[in-house]
Amino acid sequence: MGSRPSKDRRGSSAHAVLLDTEESTMDSGRFVVVSLYDYPSRGPGDCTIRVGERLNILSDEGEWWKVSSSATGNESYIPSNYTAKVYNRWQFVGLSKQKAEELLMLPHNHAGSFLIRESETYPGSHTLSVRRSSSHECASVKHYRISCIENGWVYISPGLTFRTLSDLVAHYSVSDGLCCTLGEPCYIIGSNNVPVVTGPPPVAVKRPTINWKDVDSSMIFGQRKDGAEDSIVSEGLKEAINSYLYMTEECEDCSQLWDT
Repeated sequence: MGSRPSKDRRGSSAHAVLLDTEESTMDSGRFVVVSLYDYPSRGPGDCTIRVGERLNILSDEGEWWKVSSSATGNESYIPSNYTAKVYNRWQFVGLSKQKAEELLMLPHNHAGSFLIRESETYPGSHTLSVRRSSSHECASVKHYRISCIENGWVYISPGLTFRTLSDLVAHYSVSDGLCCTLGEPCYIIGSNNVPVVTGPPPVAVKRPTINWKDVDSSMIFGQRKDGAEDSIVSEGLKEAINSYLYMTEECEDCSQLWDT
């Protein structure tokens, strides 16, 4: 994976999907868009779009985009620079150090949550940002500069280089060398939503408790005093009882006794 053999490759299969993907993904243009700000920012209860939500781009003409939140379905026009593109779930484009820390400190993230962003200090380089603790009170974010050598390989520690960013991520997901091993990519709210199937409420079925030892013919065949249309005995059961009584000649004309 790197230029120096890793001491532990047993967990590399867990991140095999990451290998050799960033180039093809960037070239194909496959990405998601995440909100970097609450908008509008008039107050906590007035926000249509919230920071960290995945956005669907409805219109991207000009500096104002029409978007909808994948988390809530809310629609709004927002400035295009209020968003960042995300490739491979962890490679952010258009994200500052401050916003990286804000996203990683959101409640769904834990120790080891990470992202890779463009370096603000060293143009052309990248930075790995990692959340150090799951506790919100003492959580912090550690930033590691990812350098690039002439052949295009990348590294955090000069003694261990990788052909791609995916190789670097896969290695540090199973090996030591950082503040903690890398876990899940920075959580994007609404990225794992499943469409909710809605429909009419289920029909309530009445299941009255009947003690058949206390049931007499007047309860089955008689007219209800309150004039209600429903009965403790279904029409099908009435018909079955009628047939039985007719056959046993215990009722000469049961058809006249039905509640109609």
